[in-house]
Amino acid sequence: MLRSLMLVLIIPLLVPGRTYGQVFPYRSDSVHFSNADGSVRFGGTLTIPAGKKSYPAIVLISGTGKQDRDGTMAGHPMFRVLADSLTRRGFAVLRTDDRGVGETSGKYEDATTKDFAEDALAAVRFLKQHKAIRKAGVIGHSEGGAAAIIAAGSSRDIDFVITLAGLAINGLDALKLQNYAITRSAPISDYDRKRYDTINTRMFDTVYRYAGTPELESKLRSTYAAWKQADDSAFKKDFPDKYDHMRFFPESYIMQATGPWYQYHIRFNPLPFLRQIKVPILALNGDKDIMVTYRENLDMIATTLKQAGNGQVTTHVLLGTNHLFQHCVTCTREEISTLKEDFSAEAFTIIIQWLQPFLE
Repeated sequence: MLRSLMLVLIIPLLVPGRTYGQVFPYRSDSVHFSNADGSVRFGGTLTIPAGKKSYPAIVLISGTGKQDRDGTMAGHPMFRVLADSLTRRGFAVLRTDDRGVGETSGKYEDATTKDFAEDALAAVRFLKQHKAIRKAGVIGHSEGGAAAIIAAGSSRDIDFVITLAGLAINGLDALKLQNYAITRSAPISDYDRKRYDTINTRMFDTVYRYAGTPELESKLRSTYAAWKQADDSAFKKDFPDKYDHMRFFPESYIMQATGPWYQYHIRFNPLPFLRQIKVPILALNGDKDIMVTYRENLDMIATTLKQAGNGQVTTHVLLGTNHLFQHCVTCTREEISTLKEDFSAEAFTIIIQWLQPFLE
């Protein structure tokens, strides 16, 4: 169940986003545990600081899409980088494969954000069985931030929360803002941007209205058909001699939208969970993030928690960084894989300074 490597080389220089060969100044254990009802068995890696009898611990919660325990996105192992950097500073860090990935069982496609929050709580409870662990918190990225909010608002087992571009507004608004930002960054005409914005908004509103009902698929098809008829007519009138290259793929969207994850996501309301969070929380966003826009999310976290009486709220905007906290140039989704940086050093500095009291 545990596979340990005792490591002795101490490297004083800390640069997030880089590794230092195969020898590290901490122990790395392969661990397995199950959720409350035993339906999912998780496989993960627990890194433990060397030379300490007790230490705080952190669970890393991944964002949307099936990811391995390293949180690998577009070639960037964000969670491996964070685990390495945080463990060097004195934190035990647990990162797991997502459902249906690597050594974790279950089917990712059948799970919702609430299920991922329960997975995070199972990881926290597993950590708290270790006598050396005195406190345990969570760091959630993107949708993992929403899962962290749900978990912390539902349980007193979590001692602190960090969200990294964490979703903290209702799902419908989040989808609209995200797709609006994506169309603005895309190399298309203003005419086509308006068309995409129109069909996206109509389909989102339809899912929101009919989520959880047997009518959802038929309503989506009729919504798309009505838009297509009007759009074709307008395009032929505006550009009678031009071929239309714009594409919206209704079948793939309907398949996604009728699934459990999407229907939960679009109806997601973070307010009840945010109001119940009584522990310290740090929220970070990049100002160039087009997946989770920073202003709405950070304002929602700060305002809601303070109104609920939680004065332990800190928010930061990282200038010039994208959804993965990389310094970007075009800041599009396509650019991410071309960037060398795995995680902003400035972001890590903010995180470790904020976490310092938990080491004392």
